[in-house]
Amino acid sequence: MDNHIDDPLVKYYNVDIQQIKDYDFFMSDVDMIFHLAAIPRIQPSIKYPELVLKKNILSTLNILEYARKNEIKVIFASSSSVSGGIEKNPYTASKGACEDLCRMYANVYGMNISIARFYNVYGPRMITSCEFGTVLGVWQRRYKEGKPLKITGDGTQRRDFTHVEDIIDGLMSSVYQDDKGHLYELGRGENYSMNEIADMFGDVERIYVDRPEGEMEHTLCEVQSIPLKRNVRDFIESVK
Repeated sequence: MDNHIDDPLVKYYNVDIQQIKDYDFFMSDVDMIFHLAAIPRIQPSIKYPELVLKKNILSTLNILEYARKNEIKVIFASSSSVSGGIEKNPYTASKGACEDLCRMYANVYGMNISIARFYNVYGPRMITSCEFGTVLGVWQRRYKEGKPLKITGDGTQRRDFTHVEDIIDGLMSSVYQDDKGHLYELGRGENYSMNEIADMFGDVERIYVDRPEGEMEHTLCEVQSIPLKRNVRDFIESVK
């Protein structure tokens, strides 16, 4: 597959986990499943609600069923948007429903399941283009191209940005835990407005556009599960 790490110890299989329920054809002697697959981000879900809800929820159900039958630990990647209320948009609703499925399987079947909420992930190889790219990725590209930074609304909405390597550290902290639906909050515990983030890029032109429907007002990890090491300001300085 394109844009993935070339490592002989890593094998990639392009499968639709919503459609298949038996993964034995490519998984054997599995101890743990990191379930990171989903149609991500809020805006695609506003545009394609049925697709996002079906894909995200049914694929998680299939993974949980496979794990239940084979006694495999599951670490599920959720979203910080759940903390703001699942009624806000289809993506958040799908992640909230998947968290509930994880807790139910842990409670009813005694499964070892960890839930990790990611807060606004950034870092190497993040999406820098396309209609639904991540804000830091898109801004990084536009900055290097000498183009203005596009800010939705008035730029006062705040985000708790978390480096992908801190996310990995958080996931690994749950690996050897016997969790029963335990929630790990993976965020720094500090947030910045979009205007403040734009300031970190220096004296660059900005354009303000209407805020898209369903966008969260603020994200903030109020209870950190692990201490995080990396700061978004340092990252922006490194890519400028």
